[in-house]
Amino acid sequence: MAKGQCNCGAVSFSVQEKLTDVYMCHCSICRRWSGHSGMAVVVVPNEAFQWTSGEACISQWKKPDADWMSYFCRVCGSALPGSNDPDRMFVPAGLLTEGTENLRVAHHIWVGSKAPWDTICDDGRQHQEAFGQ
Repeated sequence: MAKGQCNCGAVSFSVQEKLTDVYMCHCSICRRWSGHSGMAVVVVPNEAFQWTSGEACISQWKKPDADWMSYFCRVCGSALPGSNDPDRMFVPAGLLTEGTENLRVAHHIWVGSKAPWDTICDDGRQHQEAFGQ
């Protein structure tokens, strides 16, 4: 089991599954969202995910002309778990406070879109586009 929360603690959640793989997305959307080289997430089935507090503090934003939504705490602005997929949630890895001992970067996605200053320095499998492409 894993637990996590936003920066201010207003929103918290749990994941009823052992977490191992981190997916690092290097697309321009995730770079802008995180202000970094991309966004590190764990992917979990919807049935393994549960909000434990603060659902009323969750806001969302949909990128115009794109199939992408972001979820964030309206109190502190932290990125929050969310999904554009009916079967799974994307959980920002940096929010996890428990259950992280087995995490490792397993996949880098949208490597073809990464920033020119971004150097990948681990052995995670690299995908030019989304996972499996």
